Parts: sequence; structure tokens; C-alpha cells
Amino acid sequence: MNTRISRRMILAAAGALALPRAARAAAVPRSFDHVQLACNDLDKGIAFVESRTGVKAASGGVHPGRASRNALLKLGERRYLEILAPDPAQDRSLDVRGLYKIDSPRLLEWVAHVDDLDPLIRALAGAHIETKPIFPGSRKRPDGKLLRWRALNLKDNRGGLLPFFIEWSADSAHPASDSPAGCELISFAVNDSAPESLRATFRTLQLEDVQVEPGSRPRLRAVIKGPRGTLEI
Repeated sequence: MNTRISRRMILAAAGALALPRAARAAAVPRSFDHVQLACNDLDKGIAFVESRTGVKAASGGVHPGRASRNALLKLGERRYLEILAPDPAQDRSLDVRGLYKIDSPRLLEWVAHVDDLDPLIRALAGAHIETKPIFPGSRKRPDGKLLRWRALNLKDNRGGLLPFFIEWSADSAHPASDSPAGCELISFAVNDSAPESLRATFRTLQLEDVQVEPGSRPRLRAVIKGPRGTLEI
């Protein structure tokens, strides 16, 4: 009996040693704020999501000076999907993200939220990670309310695999609070051919719980469950 107990203890200890990396990963990172689904036509992007999930995203508004507009869909508590497309009313030359060239909807970038960007900037500087200047953003909603935020972009975001960071203004309601509900973000992961290197970068960014999966090409992957079905993009 003692031998069997000893073996169980050894197996349990071995299992515990194998857990830390997996335990750090979460189906959805704690700091996940939203992910952008880009398309060259907003109506096409909205229809793409609705046909698969059964929920229609609502118009969010326009981004002045960036030639873009969006529609939003709630994915959980303080989580949402942003369908991003060009704004035909603005000068096309302002489309620095190439939205007009995206024929089929695809994930473009994802965003992590923080309460205060300033301590993060100091931490990243200490880790020798270069960032762009903080960008103060705003968007007027269709109801006339103004949303304000501050955003921090990394100089090298690994082609969109690494997020940009957002600090929502205290006087702005989070977009998920009144976006159409009914969908849930089941999982979010990042695929890359060099997963270990990417995991190390996420640890430096204090995003240890991001799922990193090996893949033949770098890409974001999201699984969204709706009343009509599940959308994997």
C-alpha cells in the first residue's frame, strides 16, 4: 500500500510540475478588451457576422481623421467585437491601415485594456520595449455621446499578434455596455511559427495568460458563439 501511495504522490508531483505553463493560459485573456474584424465594406462585415451568429452588430460611429467607421457586438463583460471598415465620407488617403484592400472579413488587431497607461509605459521602457507616443482617441456615437480613450501602440507588434493597449476615459461608458448582446467569446488565441519566442514576449508585456499556439503562419484566432451557430475566425 505504501508503494502505491508513493507512486501516486510521485505522479501528482510530476503533474504539478507540468501545469504552470498551461495554467497560465486562459481561454480568453483577462485583459482582453476587443478584437477588430476588418472589411472593405461595413454592411458586408455586419452581414458576415450576423449570418453565422444570428446577432446583428450595431453602428458604433466614425473615427475622424482615420477614414474608418465601425459596428459593435458584445462578447461578454467588457468585451466586444469591432467590425471595422472604411468611412466613404472621409478622404481615402487617410486609410493608413489599408481597409479598402480587405475584400474578405479578417481579424486585424486585438486590444488589451489597462486602468492606467503610464505605469505600463514605464514598465515597457524598463524592459527595452519601444512604444509609439500615446494616441488620444475619440468617437462620436450615433446618439451623439462622445467616447474618449488613450491608446498605446508598440513599435513592433509582430504584424498584429501583439495588442495595442487602451485606457478608457472614466467619463466614457465601455462600448460593450450597450452593444447588441447574445454572443460570447469562447476562446481567443494567437498562432505563430515561433510560439516560445512569442510567449516570452507576452510575459514581458504582463500578458502571461494569452494562448499561444504553433502555426504555419502568424494569425489571430477567435471563436464566437451565438444563438445561430459558432463563428471561428
